[in-house]
Amino acid sequence: MNKQTSGAWLLALAFVSGAHADGTLFRWSFAPEVSGGPDLSEPIVTDRPDFTEASSTVGKGVLQLESGYTVVYDQSAGETETVHSWGEPLFRLGVWEDWFELRLGVFPLTERTDDNTTSGVDDSYLGAKFMLTPQAGLAPEMSLVPQMRVPTGSSAFTADEVLPGLNWLYGWDIDDIFSTGGSTQFNRRVDDVGESYTEWAQSWTVNAALADNIGSYLEYFVIAPHSAVAAETEHYVDGGFTYRPVNDVQFDIRAGVGLNEAAADMFAGIGLSLRYW
Repeated sequence: MNKQTSGAWLLALAFVSGAHADGTLFRWSFAPEVSGGPDLSEPIVTDRPDFTEASSTVGKGVLQLESGYTVVYDQSAGETETVHSWGEPLFRLGVWEDWFELRLGVFPLTERTDDNTTSGVDDSYLGAKFMLTPQAGLAPEMSLVPQMRVPTGSSAFTADEVLPGLNWLYGWDIDDIFSTGGSTQFNRRVDDVGESYTEWAQSWTVNAALADNIGSYLEYFVIAPHSAVAAETEHYVDGGFTYRPVNDVQFDIRAGVGLNEAAADMFAGIGLSLRYW
């Protein structure tokens, strides 16, 4: 057995123990007593408002609606562009087991430049989230999200083809106040000149609880095209706050800035998430 194959087996064996246990698909073999998964007695956990999505699922029988509004502003090459994303509904439905959820996202848009205004709907998002492991010490809570964009959008925004991707999510609770996590993903994309390429994205976020029902976060993320003709690497930093008046409702607010010339100058948004069970 070569080193690469041996390493793959060791990684697999690290969390094979306790498969199909409680709310996760696997448990870590060195800590089989540690279980995890969604806890409906705890406040709602959402994929918004940061770029880094939650490393947990919503739970069997739960419908979670996450929605909001985002404005993106960019001025480059003597032209100003403003994009408004209206509603941004993401439906998350827990089915079969606590560790599995189905996902559907729809994105109405208005794009304004100095000369034109275009409104319509972007291609729909379809996905599924598998919650793989609980956190066990330094070993993270992890989920995997196979996902795709399907060509259901308006003529001005659709890519006219299915764009598959994969998102790996991981996170740690440090103590009662701080938590951290990240995401590593790749997706097929089509650029402004109609050429397809692979888009890699990496993010890292740090979260802090300011009170029992108020949270905050600070995040960095990068979107990096591979083999693209027109798309360029974009770096961003953003932050925001969440407020939960009750366990099943969350309001959020966020803002961010681009860190390089290719990135949009700034973005900001608000949101509302609701959990039904």
